[in-house]
Amino acid sequence: MPLTVLSDSDIHALLYSLSHDDVVSLQENLAEALHEYSTGTQETTGCCSTNQPQRIAIPATDNRTTLFMPASTSTSRGMKIATLATTSEPSRSGSLQSLKSTTSHASTASSHSASNPNTPSTPESSLSNLSISGSNPTEPSITSSQSTSPVGSLTLLTASGKPYGFLAASELTAFRTALAATTIFNRRTNVHTIAVFGAGAQALWHIRLALILRGHDIHHVHIINRNFERARQLMTNIYTSKEWEGLRNANDKLDFSIVSNEYGEYNRLLKEHVRKSDAIFCCTPSTTPLFPAEHLTSTEGRKKGRYVSAIGSYRQHMIELHPDILRQAVAPEHKHHHHRHADKGGVVVVDSLDSCMREAGEIKQAGLTPEQLVEIGELLMVKKASLKEIARGGEGEIGLKKWLMAGNVIYKSVGLGLMDICVGEDLVMLSRERGFGTTVDGF
Repeated sequence: MPLTVLSDSDIHALLYSLSHDDVVSLQENLAEALHEYSTGTQETTGCCSTNQPQRIAIPATDNRTTLFMPASTSTSRGMKIATLATTSEPSRSGSLQSLKSTTSHASTASSHSASNPNTPSTPESSLSNLSISGSNPTEPSITSSQSTSPVGSLTLLTASGKPYGFLAASELTAFRTALAATTIFNRRTNVHTIAVFGAGAQALWHIRLALILRGHDIHHVHIINRNFERARQLMTNIYTSKEWEGLRNANDKLDFSIVSNEYGEYNRLLKEHVRKSDAIFCCTPSTTPLFPAEHLTSTEGRKKGRYVSAIGSYRQHMIELHPDILRQAVAPEHKHHHHRHADKGGVVVVDSLDSCMREAGEIKQAGLTPEQLVEIGELLMVKKASLKEIARGGEGEIGLKKWLMAGNVIYKSVGLGLMDICVGEDLVMLSRERGFGTTVDGF
């Protein structure tokens, strides 16, 4: 059997070649695997939770941790080994810088990606018109400049134990995490404005997949990061790389902005962007909440339905969302209230109930119980059944559908080895079809 070897550069090239239909297909396959994980048995599928051993973490003395993540599907077995930084985030005191565009189509608080017959449309000219407000930025901290992307590999074997794939883990991990996080996002009614916390590989892939899936519906992308320079590098990539050209030019209403805590108005703009967002993607290894709970839990904050995804923290001491946000999401609904607010489901959506109860800082610190969590695989199954019932003319789970599409939905993920195996299988297949990577015959 041939062995396919995919380096990070091979995976990068393959992933950036994906079309909208490719991404939808990969997402559907991942959703089906997560559904089988939540509902299957050893007799029916290799994806079931019983066949997914707990991962092992080995701490190192240099503030890094190596994770060993074995997993299986019905057709493959595999192991991802990844080492990543676990340094704590610094204090969020500081100030803000905001990246703005002065092109003729830009708003005063963002950089615009629109092209116009009367305005040079090259990425270079667009970037040259970006101006920075604020002054005297602070020096970036060590953790600001240190990559938190995992370094390692994924080994894939057939069900009979024959190796057929060896993949670098960095780009793959960021992609599969964003692919899962955008599953519910892609079903949302309103995605006009999104906020992304972080400026690393995870943030990049959440932005890219959001634009691939719903680019024509998105008007504003706010990148919020404590270190302005890293956010500026991400923005430069989006504006100058040919790999982003199709996405940035597909919607003439699309604009971007950067918010950093390196200037005095950070708190005001943070509140403004969180409140206005239809979707919030948290992609940082933070040990403190990224924004005050009241931005979402107050009467004003609850008026708007949002999809909030938190994937950056994966240990008990790490936290991106304030526990009060999760507590409110699962609190019983009062029948008699005097303020309009968006629907809530009474649960927090997770990738794995067992893993999140054991490892997720937000879940642990909020004191949630297993009864207050629902796995995304189980939820997708219920949603699928409810939509079929509605299509047949029945009532179905109308409340569930309304909540998933327009209510306040929180998704918490600590990552599953199953995600790597499922996506890795598909990438090996695509790479062989499209000529990416290296093939070792007769391995």
